Order: sequence, then structure tokens, then C-alpha cells
Amino acid sequence: MKYIIMLLIVVGAALTDFVTGYIKAYGTSTVNSKKMRIGGLNKVCEVFIMGSAIGLNIGLEQLGRYYESPQLTEISGAVTAFGVFIYIIVMEIVSVLENLSEIFPDARWIGKLIKRFRLIGDNKDKEDEK
Repeated sequence: MKYIIMLLIVVGAALTDFVTGYIKAYGTSTVNSKKMRIGGLNKVCEVFIMGSAIGLNIGLEQLGRYYESPQLTEISGAVTAFGVFIYIIVMEIVSVLENLSEIFPDARWIGKLIKRFRLIGDNKDKEDEK
């Protein structure tokens, strides 16, 4: 049941991002079918990756039972699935906030929050280059 819930949350977050992106594009008169197609394919890939992480978790649990070390494989599978889940959800939340900041320009707190995320990402990219 927990896997279905995780997958449904990812699907919901992806749909929310897609819809808010469309509303933003419609509101700014920049609707572009190519961008929407690529965005839609990205969302399908996110759902597929989450499904694969869940499958890996289930597979590792079964493999652990077979080799009589269920705890180690259960933990490694859960960490993998949960890590992918958190990454996708954070990515979708940031994307939805970006869309909302353009839909509602009066919501200045969203822009400030996004700038902080970008600054953190820029600093990590600069450190990686060194």
C-alpha cells in the first residue's frame, strides 16, 4: 500500500506542475506545444523512475528473504525508493512555486524562496567545477 501512495503522490505532484505550467503559459500568452510535449514526457519519466525505484525496493526485499538477510536489503531498498521519492517531490514543489510566482507576481515570498534554492544550487555547481 505504501508504494501505491508514493506513486500517487508523485503522479499528483507531476500533474500539479504540468497544470500550473500550462496556466502560467496561458496567462503570459506563451503556450508552446513543443515545451508542453517535453514537459509531459518529463513527467512520464518521473513516474516511470519512481515506479522503477519501487520495483527495486520490492525486488531487494524478496532477494533478502531468499538469501536470509532481509534487514539489509530491506533497508537499502527503502533508502533508494525514499530518496528518489523525496528528490522528485522537492523538484516538483520548486517547479510549482516557480509557476506560481509568475502567475501571482504579488506573492514576493515565492520569488525570494526560489532565489535561495537557486543560490544553493549555484554554489554546489561552482564547487563541483573546482
